[in-house]
Amino acid sequence: MTQLETFERIVALLNEAMLDDTRWPEASALIDEACGTKGNTLIFGANLPANNVRIFFAKSYARGEDRSTQLRDYFRQYHPTDEHLPRLRQLSDGKIVPVVDLFSESELRTSHAYNEVYARYGIQNGLSVRLDGPCGSRIVWSIKDPVDTDGWTASRTEMIARVLPHLRQYVRVRSALEETEAFGASVIELLDHPQVGVIQLDPRGQIMATNDSARDVLCGKDGLSDDEGELCAAWPEDHAKLQALLARALPRLGEQGASGSMTVRRRSMPRFGLHVKPLGNQRLDDRSGRAAALVLIVDPAKRVRIRPALVEAALGLTPTEAAIATQLAEGRTLRQIAAATGRGYTTVRTHLSHIFVKLECSRQFDVVQAVRALSSLPASRD
Repeated sequence: MTQLETFERIVALLNEAMLDDTRWPEASALIDEACGTKGNTLIFGANLPANNVRIFFAKSYARGEDRSTQLRDYFRQYHPTDEHLPRLRQLSDGKIVPVVDLFSESELRTSHAYNEVYARYGIQNGLSVRLDGPCGSRIVWSIKDPVDTDGWTASRTEMIARVLPHLRQYVRVRSALEETEAFGASVIELLDHPQVGVIQLDPRGQIMATNDSARDVLCGKDGLSDDEGELCAAWPEDHAKLQALLARALPRLGEQGASGSMTVRRRSMPRFGLHVKPLGNQRLDDRSGRAAALVLIVDPAKRVRIRPALVEAALGLTPTEAAIATQLAEGRTLRQIAAATGRGYTTVRTHLSHIFVKLECSRQFDVVQAVRALSSLPASRD
């Protein structure tokens, strides 16, 4: 395959892996081949209060072979003291940096992580990239040593840079599906899923099918609507962005479609998250009846709700503070919380300042992440 064909195949595999995790090894292997690396590790997570780290998922593969045991070894023995991590977290979005540049000269001599696990698993001459993830989260892509003595040539680093936005989009869509408990569902199964709105589009961008959740959104005409088969956004700026996303997902002349995401405004509730995902190359004259693209609508208000009592017990908050923290995690603003609870805006801000003190943090995002992290805890059997 030519470089262009290889890149387009990578994008197609990443699009497939958004719904089907079994496609990831093949996608990862082709990325390794195209970028000239021995392997790569993708980590998606966020900082929590009190310097804790929440890992949502992590994947480590070498030419398509699972290396999760290496990843577990690293997290168990080396992650807490890995000297390069603070510098990695401070990298600008999308900057590709040699691993060695993230250690000081003295650390290169004394670091257990660099001299033991990085040497053992072929990472000392690798590259690291940090990407901004959804809702203030962080994506880290670790690229292992090059496969030969050519090192990191311009063509290899250019390929890495081209892959980055598609990796970010893979994480965005996967994250949205996991939040609505829909990850792993097939295209057909998604149509029956109550937590995520699903719209199938034909090669011309016309609506072919919707599930009940998407139909409710479109019929409500609050942010999104169906105008004689055309998916429309209510606000002009949102509509222009939506049409641009659809055009990229449904290219002409057999080009590879690109996935994309945006938020959509509505009158009162938090914005919808909208993800557009191509389902494969199809011609405009394709009469097979197959969908050419998938639109996923995620409503923050429909996320799996975390009980305030659990937040109160787990985070040591008062009932009022737990209720406010829970509503923040559901996507509401402080003014919306004040209006919904009958409290003054200043009172809600005061409660939030008490939450900051108790959680040892200073941002609303930290509170949201701390609450959402509790969603993996089992529910009480009382």
